[in-house]
Amino acid sequence: MPTTALPATVALAGPTASGKSAAALLLAERLDAEIISVDSALVYRGMDIGTAKPTAAERARVAHHLVDIRDPAEPYSAAEFAHDARRLMAAIAARGRRVVLAGGTLLYFKALFEGLDAMPPADLQVRAAIEAEAARGGWPALHAQLAQVDPPTAARLAPNDAQRIQRALEVFRVSGQPLSQLHQRAARDPLPQPDLFLSLEPADRGWLHARIAQRFDAMLAAGFVDEVRRLRARGDLHPSLPSMRCVGYRQAWEALDGAYPMEELRERGIAATRQLAKRQLTWLRGMPERRVIACDAPDAQAQVLRAAGLEA
Repeated sequence: MPTTALPATVALAGPTASGKSAAALLLAERLDAEIISVDSALVYRGMDIGTAKPTAAERARVAHHLVDIRDPAEPYSAAEFAHDARRLMAAIAARGRRVVLAGGTLLYFKALFEGLDAMPPADLQVRAAIEAEAARGGWPALHAQLAQVDPPTAARLAPNDAQRIQRALEVFRVSGQPLSQLHQRAARDPLPQPDLFLSLEPADRGWLHARIAQRFDAMLAAGFVDEVRRLRARGDLHPSLPSMRCVGYRQAWEALDGAYPMEELRERGIAATRQLAKRQLTWLRGMPERRVIACDAPDAQAQVLRAAGLEA
């Protein structure tokens, strides 16, 4: 395929442990592209082992963006991602280079290419007040509070769904409008779909489960628990922060809190990662524009290159 026919923008999605990072690196090198990370955990500094963050050597080979841009105490939203990714895509194009968007946070892909509902920005003071109320009375009491002001949202949330109850109450207190009404008045500003949308998905789910276990074992061997200890030692982080709710980190935090024996961390971490992969695959099935490549195929990376018009 002639160079002018190569895709200017490639999206590469897939569940955790499907081989996205290695495929994206190879693809970016061959396309003379820069990588924009589409991952809600890689944005956080100091969270390297548990996120399987690209190494310094890998980042020297290909420019990676939206990695290490936030302190773990700071939130980062899908709307912020869409804004940042647009800016970066324009800057990369201005340099005469191509873009590879790679990651497994499917909400970020949706925010970028479909747009999001108009939502008020996070208000840390309101959020802290809600968390204090929950500490005193429990999340079911706040769920009952939400049912008074936003019955449709409360009806679809479990009484202990802390993250979503918190956000729904925060939206109401900041804007004076129920979250359910804001969802109905979508203010969308989508981008055109990428030239190529690839998705690495396993033909055999057992292959992915084995990869997840291998990767979690490698993380533990690399000092993952010590990484979480260092984050806890800062004193300003807590388990309800988005950063500490990341898969693996939540389970390690709970183990260090004594919620269960440390010997159970491996099993619980692997189970949580498998659940994450299941949710990612469910979301991907709702994206008909994607082109599926079996990540457990021996020539998966070669297939990715061929799909982009490159010789394997």
